[in-house]
Amino acid sequence: MSAEIEGVPVDAVERHAELNALVAEARYRYYELDQPTVSDAEFDGWFTELLALEESHPSLRVPDSQTQQIGPAATGGDFAKVEHLARMESLDNAFDGAALAAWQVRAEKLAEGDAGPYLCELKIDGTAMALIYRDGRLERGATRGDGRRGDDVTANVRTIRGVPHRLTGDDLPSLVEVRGEVYFPVAEFKELNEQLVAEGKPPFANPRNAAAGSLRQKDPRISAQRPLRLIVHGIGVWEGAAEPRTQSEVYDRLRAFGLPVSDLYRVVPGLPGIEEFIEFYREHRHDPAYEIDGVVVKIDDFRTQRELGSTARAPRWAIAFKYPPEEVNTELLDIQVGVGRTGRVTPYAVMEPVQVAGSTVERATLHNAEIVKKKGVLIGDTVVLRKAGDVIPEILGPVVALRDGTEREFVMPTHCPACGTPLAYEKEGDADLRCPNGKSCPTQLRERIFSLAGRYAFDIEGLGEVAATALTQPLSPQEPALRTEADLFDLTLERLTPIRSIVRDPDTGLPKPDERTGAPQKVVSLFSNQNGEPSEAALKLLDELEKAKDAELWRVLVALSIRHIGPPTARALATAFRSMEAVMAATQEELTAVDGIGDTVAATVMNWFAVNWHREIVERWRASGVRMEDAPAPEKGPQTLEGLTFVVTGTLAGFTRDSAAQAITDRGGKVASSVSKKTAFVVVGENAGSKYDKAVELKVPVLDAAGFAVLLESGPEAAAEAAPAPEA
Repeated sequence: MSAEIEGVPVDAVERHAELNALVAEARYRYYELDQPTVSDAEFDGWFTELLALEESHPSLRVPDSQTQQIGPAATGGDFAKVEHLARMESLDNAFDGAALAAWQVRAEKLAEGDAGPYLCELKIDGTAMALIYRDGRLERGATRGDGRRGDDVTANVRTIRGVPHRLTGDDLPSLVEVRGEVYFPVAEFKELNEQLVAEGKPPFANPRNAAAGSLRQKDPRISAQRPLRLIVHGIGVWEGAAEPRTQSEVYDRLRAFGLPVSDLYRVVPGLPGIEEFIEFYREHRHDPAYEIDGVVVKIDDFRTQRELGSTARAPRWAIAFKYPPEEVNTELLDIQVGVGRTGRVTPYAVMEPVQVAGSTVERATLHNAEIVKKKGVLIGDTVVLRKAGDVIPEILGPVVALRDGTEREFVMPTHCPACGTPLAYEKEGDADLRCPNGKSCPTQLRERIFSLAGRYAFDIEGLGEVAATALTQPLSPQEPALRTEADLFDLTLERLTPIRSIVRDPDTGLPKPDERTGAPQKVVSLFSNQNGEPSEAALKLLDELEKAKDAELWRVLVALSIRHIGPPTARALATAFRSMEAVMAATQEELTAVDGIGDTVAATVMNWFAVNWHREIVERWRASGVRMEDAPAPEKGPQTLEGLTFVVTGTLAGFTRDSAAQAITDRGGKVASSVSKKTAFVVVGENAGSKYDKAVELKVPVLDAAGFAVLLESGPEAAAEAAPAPEA
């Protein structure tokens, strides 16, 4: 390689060559082999860097640069190569609002005035397709390829449900080439992968990969068995009929011809409308039946499109706004198992830490051994990891093309990793193995103690994972301060002060090594100071335990860690029975009469209280002063908030968060944990945080303490007048 090209620094030349090779290889694997080995985010990063290098050093922008190409050159393969009637282009990308606004400014400058209106549509994460209809009959279907030549997949396209073999309607063009996206419905993707793994075949990494692989089957009968779908989003050639004047008119005409066209688009006058559409589908990204990775914005008028023209690879009249990636590739380092508070033993993935959807992820649940098998993942695989917003991270599948033979299968343990008890299914047909040693398994006990201290149970400040571990798994040969939850309210300074512990892994309960040296963690004396006297943590814990004795009945029910009994069900039980004694004595019929409780939950409650050591917990808590009943139910007042959903966040003057929620439910309203378009009001106090921001973004009315008082006193209409929807 030349050390210098027209004055370009050597490092820039070398990096440009490296990026070109990476992009070319990724495109070849994506388009030709249907075996992508890098995530979209990684590819976009390479391509963006390549563009930036050429922007800084224009002499690097040569005809064979990957920035001037649309896809790999069409060579070889199992399908005949065909020429497109008109070149199929790619799209330039915008990753933030500034880039989107800059594109609009450039478009208006080239158009010498207002370039709008604009058509906004979803960017389907599938595989590009061109269909030719001659005299109304489907003549050919071809992949995009390098934009000029693609694979002839006509036989497979004919098997796609919803693709007409003959167009219908009036004023048909004698020749029309339509462009669209073939996709694999998300709902059917998991089922297909499970089937492939069961047949001993490699699974697909994601729905987009499944669409491409299904479309390029040599046997059309296999394609016909896959639930492929097509959405048409443009035209390349139109002859022999009056040509539409706008993109939106094209969609009306194509729909009338019987072609599958999406209804999820909108024509807007300018940038504010574009941004609103983008933000709406950022919130509703998973509503469509197919995966999307952004929004495509097009100038609606065809004449303006022609005036703006195209670059070597992309039209100037369109741009793709891409959402932050929710899928990345990372290495699956190991599969370990954790023991939960109800004894469920769950495999989880330990991965090379990776940034996705705004957070660093290094672990993901794999649910049970059967799910591991169905996903077809091996320890050592490169895997596709997905994290959608606040959703728990999920491994979609392996990147099979990157396997080198060193990968190994996961074997589910037969004994509990925490206490050594043989694992078993609770009943025939269960998918989850459990440790049946509920009373004495130290990890189960630790998890229950940590759980009962949570905000939806006793809400005990200072009883986190470290404290729960110290109380249940002290340093040997010490005896644990808590043998079961029954001991909780009998804790004293004399029992707390001697406790020493080692920081342990929250999933396995095993000693956690020092991150720097790998040596075991040092001993922690959480409840005593250097002089052996009670620490502030010990004094604080006892004070918090005393406060917790006055918790409402529903909180006590949650604290018992009965399967299926979360806050909503516990509230329903407490409202219906008003005392722990009544709940314990309730029959199956009485329990199922409670709204939201079916036979399974009722049986679980009855079975739990039938266990002696469970009843001992209740009796010893009662003896220690824990309140086991609520005041008699007040008479039902006017249901002024019936049918409305609220979110309460922050510290509200005059109310705790729970008392504010109770005031809403007493009036017939519902309280949700997250803000959505369906939220009627967001009640905010001090330190409201992200939920307030979400309310502003979605233009949901916000009530402060004064507005909340108006709501309770005078109803939602009066409150709405006092607090109109905030401006975004």
